[in-house]
Amino acid sequence: MKLNRILGLAAATSLVATLAIAGTSKMDFAQKYEKECQGCHGPIHQGGVGSDLRPKALKKKNREMLAETILNGRENTAMPAWNSTFSKDDASGMIDWLMDWKNTVELTLDFDEVHKSWTKLADRDTLAKKYPKAADVKDVRDITFATERDASLVDFIDSTTGKVLSRHKAGFAVHVTVTNKKDPRYAYSISRSGKLTMFDIAAPGQPALASVQVGQESRGLAVSPDGKYILAGNYNPGGAVLCDAHTLEPLKVYDTSRVIDPDGQIGPSRVAGIADTPYGPYFAMALKDAGHTYIIDYSKPDFPIVGDIPNIGKILHDCFLNENEGEDFGRYFQIASQGSDLMGIVDFKTKTLAAKVHTGKKSKPHPGQGSSWFNKKLGKQLNATNSMNFGSVVIWDSPGWNIVKKIPTAGGGLFVGTGEHTPWIWSDCVLGKPDKYNEVHLINKETLETDRIIKVGKTKGQLIDAKTGKVLQEWDATQHEKVPVNEKTFGKEKVLPMPTKLGAAVKEPVQPRLLHAEPANHGKWTMISEWTTGRIGIYESETGKFVKYIENLTTPTFTYSVEHRQHVPGA
Repeated sequence: MKLNRILGLAAATSLVATLAIAGTSKMDFAQKYEKECQGCHGPIHQGGVGSDLRPKALKKKNREMLAETILNGRENTAMPAWNSTFSKDDASGMIDWLMDWKNTVELTLDFDEVHKSWTKLADRDTLAKKYPKAADVKDVRDITFATERDASLVDFIDSTTGKVLSRHKAGFAVHVTVTNKKDPRYAYSISRSGKLTMFDIAAPGQPALASVQVGQESRGLAVSPDGKYILAGNYNPGGAVLCDAHTLEPLKVYDTSRVIDPDGQIGPSRVAGIADTPYGPYFAMALKDAGHTYIIDYSKPDFPIVGDIPNIGKILHDCFLNENEGEDFGRYFQIASQGSDLMGIVDFKTKTLAAKVHTGKKSKPHPGQGSSWFNKKLGKQLNATNSMNFGSVVIWDSPGWNIVKKIPTAGGGLFVGTGEHTPWIWSDCVLGKPDKYNEVHLINKETLETDRIIKVGKTKGQLIDAKTGKVLQEWDATQHEKVPVNEKTFGKEKVLPMPTKLGAAVKEPVQPRLLHAEPANHGKWTMISEWTTGRIGIYESETGKFVKYIENLTTPTFTYSVEHRQHVPGA
């Protein structure tokens, strides 16, 4: 069945089901599930980071307890409290909708339908000829990308000043951005709504060059080191789409609608972590529900799958590569298995599973961009992941694959990040309790102990010595109202300019929720997003001291420094 027809049928089915069960609640349960719940619980409710929500699983449970979980969350898990946006009737109605939900449509990737959506937005060759060098910055490597999740925006920021250069509409809940390392003037974003967009960040305003709809819901993205190909991973329909990295023309689809899972059952699988590697002409794509990793050789005709590594674990999610010096640089694809609480180590050389690093019972590892660095004291390359369900940064060596240390933090986190110019790995606590999710812990890469804590309150921020509790720096963290601006047409796309002034101080500020530390400004700064306050904080990478804020954003999440990621394999 064609993709566009399937999507239409799915939408109609969801609407009928929603209207039939809404009761006293006016909530559109299908729409709410797609926007807020699908990322953790899956497009066909099969579970992942979150629980299995299919009727067969739910009918074993108490309805009142399920509604209570929606309203108040579940401690030591990624399930937040929704009582600020759900009434009791909403929660009850959502449970009714989930218990009566039927998966009437099975989506399958269709190359022809994907190819039809390929759209040229600007002429790449004309812009490259007119602007051979960066127009808005000294060098394209000065740029950091940022995603504004709930505003569906990709922002381009001058990393050396903190100035937002442009903001582009790029699909619902823009998830990941990457650059073309061979030619870093070209950048790419993938949204949760399946929109893949290509930008020219050297041209004025960083215009979009092309777009393609690779699916209904997507996540991962990687560009081959030779700059020729880009691979986008889908949650729904399951699979991945390979495109030409200079035009975004689709070249091949890899369908995962019928694969074998760890329990021997045949069914669809989402594709989660995707990475390229400098080790060889390979992409790795992790089959989230099947527990497999495929290795694609893009140097061969028809881009075949040349490796299939099974039995890694249940619910594969995000990944990163090792940074061991020498010939092993980028050799190991380190993929989180959140259903088995481990990091699977896939060897690109042997195309086998080299090891399983167990991160702790119910830890649900989530490395995000991950961290890999050389520890001089131990004389080893070390790697790190965060744990989602409780505050723990897990560190292991490579290639020994032994746990070196588990470092407690204030709460479950999503991202650990580091760079060569900072003495720390920076770990957020974004899934912790509200009184703790405003912290980022700075863990010493040599001693493997927490040295400093960045803590941002409703009115002031602090840099704290983790051992003595002494406040090393304090700054004004006053929150400001967003200044509304109108969309503008920029070529064939919609952009949202930055306002020219700062909004009034917020009378009732909220608790800042900090996540995703990213090195920027050639290692001088580290950027930390604040979901709830709509800003990005800039800190000195060497000291952890606060520098300034980038204001007037909506749920800023992922940041990507072009210069920093040039040196990180698979990033």
